[in-house]
Order: sequence, then C-alpha cells, then structure tokens
Amino acid sequence: MPVSDIDRAKEFYADRLGFVVDHDTTVNEDVRIVQLTPPGSGCSIVIGRGAVPDMPPGSLKGLQLVVPDINRAHAELVARGVPVSDVQKLGENPRPTPDPLDNVGFVFFTDPDGNGWAVQQISSRA
Repeated sequence: MPVSDIDRAKEFYADRLGFVVDHDTTVNEDVRIVQLTPPGSGCSIVIGRGAVPDMPPGSLKGLQLVVPDINRAHAELVARGVPVSDVQKLGENPRPTPDPLDNVGFVFFTDPDGNGWAVQQISSRA
C-alpha cells in the first residue's frame, strides 16, 4: 500500500479502522514492513518501505471490504472519525434478498494519502 508516512498510516488503519497489527518489523534503516489485517479477514495489507512496490502515495484505488451490515459499518466509521460517504445503493441486486442493500449497498472512504476504499454489504453468499 503506497503511503507517505508509515506511522500515520499505521495509526489510521489500526486505531481508526480497527485493523489488527500483525507485525511491524524494521529490518534495517531501508526496510520496514507493517502488516495489518481487517478484523475477521483472511487478507492483509502491507505498508512500509523497501519491501513494497514503488508507487506514488495515494495511487491505489479500488480496494474493497465486505461487511454484513453497511449501515452498521457506516455508523462505526463515523464514530471512529473516518470521513466516509453516505450509504449508497449502486445498481439492482441480481437475486432476491430480504435487505434491499444486500450486494448493492456501499460506502467509500480514503486513507490519509488518498488510497481509495469501498465497503460493500454482502450478508450471505448463496
């Protein structure tokens, strides 16, 4: 994940978003690796220097998280001080579900560098 300030990004992802800090390793003055994982996820992000792709900070877009309740996720992000969009319904659900936001309910936010995230509601996978 391309960031300009590792400590600021770590604080945002760990303290604001609630990601778990799996490890923060400084190999030498040129290499530092911080791995963070969203709660309950099998996928992680890595921020750091010397061991991540050389991309301009804020240039990563299209990152996505899936949650069972988009309204609850929105309220939690707001309570944690994350600037987040309103809940949006994008498109029509491809299959009938009890909740009209299933599969099509989203919120959007960026990290302090501008890396872009979407959060999508999927309450169950059939």
